This record gives sequence, C-alpha cells and structure tokens, in this order.
Amino acid sequence: MAARSVKIRHDDETRAKIKTSQLINRLSDHVLGKVDLKPTQVTAALGLLRKTIPDLSAAENKTEVVHRYVARLPEKVGTTDEWQKQHAPQTIQ
Repeated sequence: MAARSVKIRHDDETRAKIKTSQLINRLSDHVLGKVDLKPTQVTAALGLLRKTIPDLSAAENKTEVVHRYVARLPEKVGTTDEWQKQHAPQTIQ
C-alpha cells in the first residue's frame, strides 16, 4: 500500500481529544474486564482525564432569587365599630 502523498496534520486540540478518547476507551475496557490495568495505571489515567475533561462537580452555581409580592391593603377604617361591621363573621339565617 502506498504512503499518503498529503499528510494529515492535526492541531493540538484535536490531538488532545484523540488522547482523551483513548484514555476513556482504555478505562472502559478495564471496567468491562477486557483489559487488566494496574492500580497505578488507573490512577495515572484518571489524573490525565482530570486535566483534559472539565470536572462538573467543581462547578459553582450562584443564583439569587427575588420574590416580589403585591399586597392589597384594605381601606382605612375610622372606628372600631366600622371595622367590626366589615370583618364580623356572617351569620346564616
């Protein structure tokens, strides 16, 4: 098979994505029992993944919720007798 006449050049970001996916595949194979990894290899792979993939548990969410209420106040009552007439329980006849 002939060699490529035009070589494909990947930028640094593409290379990092390829390496990250290789680490994920390797760890997935280890979890599924296809590959046996030493504990130091697992630790090293997890450390490299932390450098390339953002950790969502470290994300901080600061929000401020403001509740606004509108209260309708009753009209001012001049005397206590007027108030009692307005707010006295209604009697059923």
